[in-house]
Amino acid sequence: MKILVINGVNMNMLGIREPEKYGSMTLGELEEMLKNFAAALNVELDCWHSNIEGEIVEKIQASIALYDGVVLNAGAYTHTSIAIRDAISAAKAKVVEVHMTNIHAREDFRHNSLIAPVCIGQISGFGIDSYKLGISAFALGN
Repeated sequence: MKILVINGVNMNMLGIREPEKYGSMTLGELEEMLKNFAAALNVELDCWHSNIEGEIVEKIQASIALYDGVVLNAGAYTHTSIAIRDAISAAKAKVVEVHMTNIHAREDFRHNSLIAPVCIGQISGFGIDSYKLGISAFALGN
């Protein structure tokens, strides 16, 4: 099984941005930890990041030919990007939406995910474990 983790806008600021919410782990450290976690589940994991909406759309479109599933943290694009939603839907990509924080316990504008309705699931509020839960969902046969 091969899974792609896509991290979107501002996720490259992990370790710097609001450490009280996101912790001190950098994106590189997170990716390394997730690769080790996935390997223990016999899952090959690739990680990719972009702050650019169109690049995320293109990566989702390309993923269907290369991956069994995508774990996506679109960051703030979760709440604004019809383009990312349409890419998931058009590609019929198997996507689990993840967030480190509980988006439903934050500002009102974060409560609505435009991408959730076209994803196979949404996991939020468990910090870095949100990613592990998303990877596990695929590894356990979702």
